[in-house]
Amino acid sequence: MPRAAPAPAFPLAAGILFGLGLGGFFDGIVLHQLLQWHHMLSSWHPPTTREALELNTLWDGIFHSATYVFVVLGLFLLWRRAHRGLLRWSGRWMLGAVLLGFGLFNTVEGLIDHQILGVHHVNETVARPLWIYWDLGFLAWGVAMMGAGAWLLRGSRAGVRP
Repeated sequence: MPRAAPAPAFPLAAGILFGLGLGGFFDGIVLHQLLQWHHMLSSWHPPTTREALELNTLWDGIFHSATYVFVVLGLFLLWRRAHRGLLRWSGRWMLGAVLLGFGLFNTVEGLIDHQILGVHHVNETVARPLWIYWDLGFLAWGVAMMGAGAWLLRGSRAGVRP
């Protein structure tokens, strides 16, 4: 009796894209809007005038749009894989992929925007000499999430529990 083809594995790329998007949403919603610690270009253009605040708000919106695209692409990949047939679902695999993507967002965004370009820093409401500690904490948080995600994904190559 012929065996049925195995169900497709969980799409790791979809989970990573969800994590990238969620990481960006967290940064934009919590750090930019709720806490108002920084805006997208606040180190280059401090929001001390109406024009500078408008410029920062525009770039915050462009940033949010990019993170939205990550989530839409993740949803597309997940839908495409699931729509082809029975998908092997795994909460551990999904959480691991999301943590990996979220941590990847924090690490890349922290290195590029905070350290290399200096367009903004995590908490610009504290004294300037303290900015580096907030930036390093943000990077450490990203690396820790990537490590937790990788730990959840290890030993589960097919994306399913044994």
